[in-house]
Amino acid sequence: MQQNYKSVEVSQVVISELMLPSHSNFNGKIHGGYILSLLDQIAFACASKHSRAYCVTASVDTVDFLKPIEIGELVTMKASVNYVGRSSMVIGIRVESENIQTGDIKHCNSSYFTMVAKDKEGNSIEVPGLVLKSDDEIRRFAKSIKRKEMKDFRVNEFHETDFASEKYLHILEDHKAKIEMHS
Repeated sequence: MQQNYKSVEVSQVVISELMLPSHSNFNGKIHGGYILSLLDQIAFACASKHSRAYCVTASVDTVDFLKPIEIGELVTMKASVNYVGRSSMVIGIRVESENIQTGDIKHCNSSYFTMVAKDKEGNSIEVPGLVLKSDDEIRRFAKSIKRKEMKDFRVNEFHETDFASEKYLHILEDHKAKIEMHS
């Protein structure tokens, strides 16, 4: 089969939305869950645009809330395909908020969603490759590979079957944990 490739920019998606009081939490800031919902929507749009297929969220690899978003600010999300596998894509999303009265812009969030392309029967399908045209695009692709390797390591570590607590006691020494095991 002839593999096709697409450049990063043809699948990029940008959305902006004014943050309303109905989006706020009990502290008067925009609720993180609302931002997560918008992140999932733009990740879907970007992945679907790249693959020209229906896409599902396989994992939310990283969501770093850096600064709070205020009511009345204009939030802009910029999504790009950072990495492609056989049927999966890592979508990198940058979230900025703008105080529309002062023009001040702050970087509020960076996120990485893994999306998988599906056919009508729900089977994973192959996605186009990615043409990398800049150092930033190469860096994002390479960092996605590193994040995938670290995730695979964490999954393997989590599913470890030969757990022995004494192997981990040294890790707990500088943390807020008090061990009171009863024999």
